[in-house]
Amino acid sequence: MDKNQIAEQAVNYKRNGYNCCQAVVTALAEQVGRSPEELNQLAAGFAVGMGNMEATCGSLIGATMIAGLKTEGKGTVMYARQLSDRFKELSGALICKDLKGRDTGVVICPCEECVRNAVLAYADVMGL
Repeated sequence: MDKNQIAEQAVNYKRNGYNCCQAVVTALAEQVGRSPEELNQLAAGFAVGMGNMEATCGSLIGATMIAGLKTEGKGTVMYARQLSDRFKELSGALICKDLKGRDTGVVICPCEECVRNAVLAYADVMGL
């Protein structure tokens, strides 16, 4: 599958009840040879900006988790920065409440689009 197909697969996971982080890690599971079920469990607590919209978007957290597995933890901080930069270019912000317009009433990027953008950012930075 190409990056757009994997991104759409992630969006479909989101539409079927996965949180944003789960949708991304499950769609990218093949990249790191891990079971979707295991990654889904790992990502369960990283929804809604870690439960209160105040933290980093769960989609970006998911992409960074996969980067950590792919790099076996070596140099992951550098890739995390690149993922954050690319995700922000695509989505307009990094923090859940900002993306969802909690304080402004203006949604910058809906959840499904954040999920798509996290997969595309992963593909751009880490390759597929």
